[in-house]
Amino acid sequence: MTELIYVADPMCSWCWGFQPVLEKVLNAAGDMQVQYVMGGLARDSDEPMSEETRHYIQGQWNLVTETTGANFNWDFWEACEPRRSTYPACRAVIAAGLQGRTRAMFEAIQRAYYQEARNPSDASTLVEIAGEIGLNRECFASDIASESVEGALLDGFNIRRSINANQFPSLIARSIADELTWLTNGYVDSSEVLGRLGSVMA
Repeated sequence: MTELIYVADPMCSWCWGFQPVLEKVLNAAGDMQVQYVMGGLARDSDEPMSEETRHYIQGQWNLVTETTGANFNWDFWEACEPRRSTYPACRAVIAAGLQGRTRAMFEAIQRAYYQEARNPSDASTLVEIAGEIGLNRECFASDIASESVEGALLDGFNIRRSINANQFPSLIARSIADELTWLTNGYVDSSEVLGRLGSVMA
């Protein structure tokens, strides 16, 4: 059985633009297993985002919209105090996976960030999201701060490096013989990705 490896970060704007493509891929893949590997765009930080970084990320939002048609809620920049810190959101996806909700958490963080103008760099936001998708909030809050989740985060970074998945999103099919077939390394549209998937599944 081939599995899919999805290397991404829930706070990556290109991954948000890729989400409709991913949904089509997952529908086409049927029962194929999907391993979410967190990319880790930005380390833990309590520092407010610099003006230079704000300008860069806002430029990326515009570019993602132009390329993919994805919508962003720009109220985020006024309603929140942005920080360049995506590791907490990555840990949240891993912690949710302990309760069987990896994909649900990944997508819920994206919605909170890009549509609801909430800040997934904040622990309080992540715990709120956990409750909203039906997780045990107490278990989640404990797990996200645990050594095991931190270890899983670092393991994901090692996987990303070992397969040279240096652009997000990256989607790779892995065969039983551990052969890797790249479906995308960075954003591409659904027709291209589905075509490559079809070749793998043929």
